[in-house]
Amino acid sequence: MDPTRQLIDQILLVVGIAAYVTGALVLFAHFLLRTPVLRAIGIPLAVVGCVAQFAELGARWWMTGVWPLTNLYGSLSLFSAVAVAIFLLFALRYDLAFVGGPVLALAAIALGYATTWNEGYMPAVPALQSYWIKIHVPIVISAYASFMVAFCVSVIYLFKAWAETRYRARGATLRGAAAGAGGPSLDVAMHAYAATAPGITRTDTPAIADAAAAGDATAQWLAGLPSLARLDVLQYRIIAVGLPLLSLGIITGAMWAKEAWGAYWQWDPKETAALLSWIIYAGYMHLHTRPEWRGTRPEWRGTRTAWVSVVGFISIMFCYLGVNIWISGLHSYKM
Repeated sequence: MDPTRQLIDQILLVVGIAAYVTGALVLFAHFLLRTPVLRAIGIPLAVVGCVAQFAELGARWWMTGVWPLTNLYGSLSLFSAVAVAIFLLFALRYDLAFVGGPVLALAAIALGYATTWNEGYMPAVPALQSYWIKIHVPIVISAYASFMVAFCVSVIYLFKAWAETRYRARGATLRGAAAGAGGPSLDVAMHAYAATAPGITRTDTPAIADAAAAGDATAQWLAGLPSLARLDVLQYRIIAVGLPLLSLGIITGAMWAKEAWGAYWQWDPKETAALLSWIIYAGYMHLHTRPEWRGTRPEWRGTRTAWVSVVGFISIMFCYLGVNIWISGLHSYKM
């Protein structure tokens, strides 16, 4: 590649990393301060970083004629770009800006780590010189990216659920103090606070809501987060995008394996790890499905399913990076 084209590639990469890092800081500040102007700055930064990344991958393909997803650098670049794109789509639909900080931070880490695997513009190894690489890899990377966004939502859910447990232990004390002060009851205070904070009700983590009404600043901040029920639904809907993609990725991978190695399935470490991840997320969907369906466990919804999401993402990262980098197998080409 000539120096000018290489410079374009490097500029787009730097823009992507800078936008993600800056956007993560801004959206973390928005998460803490709830300042609308920070959201108005952070979301466009996420868009800039995402566009720069897709442009960099496209520019590599156009300038070299080599499909950019033939190494770990390319796949990690796509992983971070798709994760941010999924975040943006859900942010526009469900006001998901509060999760932008961790999503952009993980995207920046992934992209920064990708640069350590940048092998330049070399052609793919023979095993990857197939039309399947343009089908299979984008699908599975998109699945991984979906699970990353769901993971961030799950962590916030678990944090708020933990805080609710903590404040529940203080609930009786707060009520006694409010009654003993001779002032308005906590129910009246709760009604007044809810009037200034739309969407905060006694059914949404009531212990936090009660503490917020009593003037606890930390509780007031926690009460401003989406309800546990809303976080649970958001987590479910994102995983509902990722699981079909992972299923399709496993199917296309098996078809590619049949052409490349003569068998659909060989219990390669990558295949086994992918199947384990699929089972975890399929289990999540089963636990979260309609309570009237036989065999479902509606009581598992909430904290338990959030933990399943966290475990699933750990499994996905092991499948994606751990197997490729540390375990010898058919997929040991850092892809």
